[in-house]
Amino acid sequence: MKETLKKLFEHKSLSNLEAKTVLTHIAKGDYSDAEIAAFISVYLMRSITIDELSGFRDALQELCIRIDLSNFNTIDLCGTGGDEKNTFNISTLSSFVVAGSGAFVAKHGNYSVSSSCGSSNVLEYYGYKFTNNQDILKTQLEKANICFLHAPLFNPAMKNVAPVRKALRIKTFFNMLGPMINPSFPKNQMVGVYNLEVARLYNYIYQRGNNNYIIVHALDGYDEVSLTGAFKVFMRDTERVLLPSDLNLNLLKASEIYGGSSVEESAKIFIQVLEGTSTKAQKEVVIANSALAIKCYTPELSFSECVNKAEESLKSGKALKCFKTLIENGY
Repeated sequence: MKETLKKLFEHKSLSNLEAKTVLTHIAKGDYSDAEIAAFISVYLMRSITIDELSGFRDALQELCIRIDLSNFNTIDLCGTGGDEKNTFNISTLSSFVVAGSGAFVAKHGNYSVSSSCGSSNVLEYYGYKFTNNQDILKTQLEKANICFLHAPLFNPAMKNVAPVRKALRIKTFFNMLGPMINPSFPKNQMVGVYNLEVARLYNYIYQRGNNNYIIVHALDGYDEVSLTGAFKVFMRDTERVLLPSDLNLNLLKASEIYGGSSVEESAKIFIQVLEGTSTKAQKEVVIANSALAIKCYTPELSFSECVNKAEESLKSGKALKCFKTLIENGY
């Protein structure tokens, strides 16, 4: 680590292989918390390169406990976090709406780092039992169209970084890595990111693969479609700025999508959206993100058709049924 830090302090960047090697050593517990903190701090002061980010990703993909869900054409909806906006669980709710529309969802998630309630927090609140048992996860997909992959069960190497991240309490490059290390390697992915620089990095890296993807960033700082203003969408062959009106949805205020200050508050909003008793704003922001995920999963559909499918999934109760079925089958 000493030589790596020296190189970085000289304002040099790491190659893909160097980045992969150092993160492998970090993940295996070869360095102290002080060394890890020093390493992370470099990327708080300068931007990460494409080679560095892809190298870090490669290391964690190799170290993860893989799960084979290749019999299903799955999609993941996952944000980087780190936008410090403290919204309710929009991407998690959208995952159930997308499942209710007929898609198979392999949702990758974790406990909260920068907000009051992460996807793992809310599912655990409602009694879901985390598992990395492949047969159970396949059964959940078959019955509920969705399964949940609790990140620590599949990425045990990350436990060596957890104390440092918790102590720092700020976003680091590990936020960028979360959506990239889904252990089931889904063929479709919608990713929300907290700034345009990260969006472009993701786009460069994802263009090297052959999966369907949509990357979103709200221009006022959200790592999801917030409907509080314009948002940018990156797809393989295009990028464009959209307004809420382009989805025939309303412009919202930040206060309307606030997630509360506790798991209990976020969980209450969560079930109200699924049961159809939430505010119109809460429903519409979930529909917006669900629609883009459906667009990723079925690119031949128009945005308008995707919005209609998302609305139907919520209104019909199909999204709620997927949620209840998943909880019932969470062993």
